[in-house]
Amino acid sequence: MTTPPLHLGKKRGMRRMATPEGHFTMVALDQRPPLAQLIGAKRGIAPAQVSFADMVAVKGILADALGAHASALLFDPNYALPAALPRLPAHTGLVLTLEDHRFRETPGGRLSHSIDDWSVEKIKRAGGDGVKLLAWYRPDAAPKVRAYQQDYVRQIGRQCRQCDIPLVLELLVYPFPGSHRHSHSPGAAGAPEKMSDETPELVLASVREFARPEYGVDLFKLESPLPGATLPARDGGAAHQAAQGWFGQMGAICAGAGIPWVMLSAGVTPAQFLRVMEYAYAAGAHGFLAGRALWWQALQHFPDLERCAEQLRREGSATFAALAALTLRAGNAWHPDYSAFDALQAEGELCASYA
Repeated sequence: MTTPPLHLGKKRGMRRMATPEGHFTMVALDQRPPLAQLIGAKRGIAPAQVSFADMVAVKGILADALGAHASALLFDPNYALPAALPRLPAHTGLVLTLEDHRFRETPGGRLSHSIDDWSVEKIKRAGGDGVKLLAWYRPDAAPKVRAYQQDYVRQIGRQCRQCDIPLVLELLVYPFPGSHRHSHSPGAAGAPEKMSDETPELVLASVREFARPEYGVDLFKLESPLPGATLPARDGGAAHQAAQGWFGQMGAICAGAGIPWVMLSAGVTPAQFLRVMEYAYAAGAHGFLAGRALWWQALQHFPDLERCAEQLRREGSATFAALAALTLRAGNAWHPDYSAFDALQAEGELCASYA
């Protein structure tokens, strides 16, 4: 009798990333361009001139202030890992980012690639509980661009299966160069480019594509189908119901594929992100992987790191506590499925499944 694949590494990795109740209350510290822009503005220099020491110092205080509260932290390998791994609490999961933030812009769309000298295997060897991959994606991009992005994710999914480590896939829609329908200007909190009213369809079509089993996604990190800063109050009115419908469609895609999902904060304010999460939890979301909504305002005090840290401990922690309480009350719990153990009938079958 053939024992079905157990994928115990993926299950253990996901379990490490979640709370005891089965929710994902994670904090992103892997941001690179937004932090370089902020530090550069405060220093009066170009982002490319920002020092390694400044980037490391900022990521260190973020880990100190928020690491003990999060179910997992998301690190980049070049700055956050050396800065914050010594500060990572024993109970906090570790997710490591794979993609380089320097994507290639082409007339037909964006092309992603991995950080130099970094790989799924190295993430596993470094003790990572999960691999985070950001794929810029538009279903209306040029066919060659779509095929390239799909193949990139497919390859990483295959490598994650080989290393038995969870793949956390982040999907972001983006504006085409020179498009009159989109703004290329970052939001007040360094948010991604604002999109047109086509965004819901583009977001849902992207999720639908990568929910296919061939990509091997274990956890989705998703953007709001509607701009998080403009979501209406959840008052039962027509605007509320229309907005909830988009979230419901996103949740239905994930549920149909059996893939848990969390929301990214995309630079909205804490109050706005709480509203995003209320919509998401009503659609079945399993948690959040938030960054700037938790720590962006505190970093406005840079280079006074002590003031940054004090505001993080006070306001960042309070925002996280409010999100965690909402998650516990309304979030969809994820629990590992170990039913494959029931098929084991003899000594050696488990070991053979990892041959």
